[in-house]
Amino acid sequence: MRFMELGGGGRGTDVTREAGILRSAMAEVHVIGQIMGASGFSESSLFCKWGIHTGAAWKLLSGVREGQTQVDTPQIGEMAYWSHPIDLHFATKGLQGWPRLHFQVWSQDSFGRCQLAGYGFCHVPSSPGTHQLACPTWRPLGSWREQLARAFVGGGPQLLHGDTIYSGADRYRLHTAAGGTVHLEISLLLRHFDRYGVEC
Repeated sequence: MRFMELGGGGRGTDVTREAGILRSAMAEVHVIGQIMGASGFSESSLFCKWGIHTGAAWKLLSGVREGQTQVDTPQIGEMAYWSHPIDLHFATKGLQGWPRLHFQVWSQDSFGRCQLAGYGFCHVPSSPGTHQLACPTWRPLGSWREQLARAFVGGGPQLLHGDTIYSGADRYRLHTAAGGTVHLEISLLLRHFDRYGVEC
């Protein structure tokens, strides 16, 4: 059901009321936190592309589903710091398709060329509160020719389909090498789960 008001700002009022109807009819999950950084990578000058995947029963009320951090080159120690914010508000009818965060860590050389350092994913915690997460990463190895080319001129194999990062079925057939770890701090707020019969 949609409502329209005549006069200025009609479309904005329509969207606001539509979101209000969704919130009143579904349980809600608010994900707030940050991608703190990464450690354990042999490469330097790292940045991260991230996204979040949910099931069909989930509706994004506010926030963005994907983003990218800045490039950080560690000066002391091996930790690359990003402190990239995440703020997502979902409405859902059930637990199926619980949110999963997926990552692509890249390195950048002095010429601005980018090279894949690792893929990874982790489930958003299902209990309210603040959580410290460590997400391990991996990258495809490819043939020995591709490995040799990566060592001398950079590059290397990449996934053709991004959903392979978190889907699992095709991922286990790949020949991979372990990468570093992406570190996150995530806070979770749950609302109306008991009212609508959703149990966590």
